[in-house]
Amino acid sequence: MKRHRPRNTSTKRQRVDQHMRQRVNERVGLYEGESVSVHVTELSSAIHSLALRAGTAYSLCVLLISVGAPIALRADEPFRPEPGAFPPVEEARAYRGELVFVDHVNRRGSLRLQVDGHYQEGRLHHFAMLPYGVIRYRGAAADLRDIPIGTVLYGRFYLPPHPKTSAVPNAKGNDKTVPAENHAILLEDGPSFCLREGKAWKLKEITLNGSEGQLVASLDRKDGGEGLGGEHKLTIDGSTRIWRGRELLGLDELVAEESWSKQGQKQFEGQAVQLALTWHPRYLYQQFHVSDLWLDEAAMKVAAERQRQRHNRHIRTRWMPAWVDSIKYGEFGNATVQATLFGGMDESLYAAFKPGIGGKMAAAENTLRTWWPDHDGMDGRITAVEKAAKEPPLGSSGIQIQFEVPLILEGFRPGRIVRIRPQNWPNVKPPVEETVRSYEDRWPSPDLFQK
Repeated sequence: MKRHRPRNTSTKRQRVDQHMRQRVNERVGLYEGESVSVHVTELSSAIHSLALRAGTAYSLCVLLISVGAPIALRADEPFRPEPGAFPPVEEARAYRGELVFVDHVNRRGSLRLQVDGHYQEGRLHHFAMLPYGVIRYRGAAADLRDIPIGTVLYGRFYLPPHPKTSAVPNAKGNDKTVPAENHAILLEDGPSFCLREGKAWKLKEITLNGSEGQLVASLDRKDGGEGLGGEHKLTIDGSTRIWRGRELLGLDELVAEESWSKQGQKQFEGQAVQLALTWHPRYLYQQFHVSDLWLDEAAMKVAAERQRQRHNRHIRTRWMPAWVDSIKYGEFGNATVQATLFGGMDESLYAAFKPGIGGKMAAAENTLRTWWPDHDGMDGRITAVEKAAKEPPLGSSGIQIQFEVPLILEGFRPGRIVRIRPQNWPNVKPPVEETVRSYEDRWPSPDLFQK
């Protein structure tokens, strides 16, 4: 009598499980570490077809799903920006952290996030700026290169728009210190955050002991709001820059003029000040050191103006970033490119774009790097400038220009990033390390952060 070997049903079931998960993932576009929302009709269809092919009882799973009701694979799902659209800022997640690494050429870096109630050493949160992401420092537009390492920053983040080409590693979000949202639409230091919110620290007292001391200050914060709330004791020393009016002072100078006592305490009765915070040895317990202290509004304006001028020079020599909305083709190779200028810049830069003047447009990448803009850019003419009547979304200037070129380039396709200069801006080549010279330069590898 022929003996039959018993079936290993558990192994077969595992193979079917693996096959079904793979097929469902392909059906709904799920990748490792991604959180997506799908409609149950898609899942029902996928499961049902796989169950029929597998010949198992998995078709019973369909009965457990109410057809027509949406299902989320993760509660409170993060938001992923769509190409060609500025994402709603209310969908962004807010995080605060200390800047520990910067790759300014590719507009990416790392933060050590400060999570309320979390007092253990965490991993670094690697981030990349979205092409239209806004950076602010000392109350003015900035570039990552302007911000010192150690500065406490506030940011708004989304999931990566294109996970497969992300310039930073994709995160699953299981670790509090490494959330899945790692592409920033806004990154700003403490003074910029407070100025935008219309807030200021209330300075209560300063206690000095020679060349070191501490100050006590408080900042209002609504329940669930961003920023440091309540009263804090912050350290100061000879490295702290103190701004008063148009003066930049040190502790020793304030002591020498007898404004502050070298030993003892001075009361300030809630004087409104701005503070820039940086790393402290007890950072795990949310203690901070004051790198800059602005004693009055005039001092803050002076610092903001210096930063504004610095960034204006940066944009004038690298050109205004924008993305292409549409192209209207002419009869003999010429075309009119309609582009939206990115937001967050100084108004004087936008004012340089006027109808009827010449200029040049160059192809750029998502990092805003260009190839050889002064050489391979396309000369043209600005034919129209339109400003949106409504408040533009964060990342957009609300300004659309029409730029007529004699020949359309591959990099001018709708959805692509470009840089544009009006005719009165310098026609210069940026530093060689900022230009695109290879495949790796176009899509920077996230491997840098895994070494």
